[in-house]
Amino acid sequence: MTKQELAEKSVHFLYDNDPFSQWLGIELDEIRAGYVKIHMTIRKEMLNGFGLCHGGVTFSLADSALAFACNSHGSLSMLLDASVSYPERVLEGDRLTAVAEEHALKNKTGLYVIKVTKNNNITVAIFKATVYRTGKKHFNEIETED
Repeated sequence: MTKQELAEKSVHFLYDNDPFSQWLGIELDEIRAGYVKIHMTIRKEMLNGFGLCHGGVTFSLADSALAFACNSHGSLSMLLDASVSYPERVLEGDRLTAVAEEHALKNKTGLYVIKVTKNNNITVAIFKATVYRTGKKHFNEIETED
């Protein structure tokens, strides 16, 4: 199996078994090893008392992008630490896109940055995360060719 095939198989496996990401309405746009692009649209039930998108919804989108990207190598990885900044508000109907990119991959840890944008590429959140790589494989037959 190639690295690309493994990434796609891993991400689709995780997404298919992730009812929360599905409830959010997340759709998968692009998958590569260590990289994922996803999107969703903000619904009324995702708003807070001020009529703005709840920060936890944006965090959840970024967290899902992280989960897909860091697990795309075919082994179980889990969030150790994350920080997020919200430079712009999000409203009902906004289409959010999250791009997760791997910046460092070591034997036991990985470092990722997830940028969340809305509509016309306006940055609404920057999410930085460190993950722990357990070494436990998602599938038995993992041997990559490239």
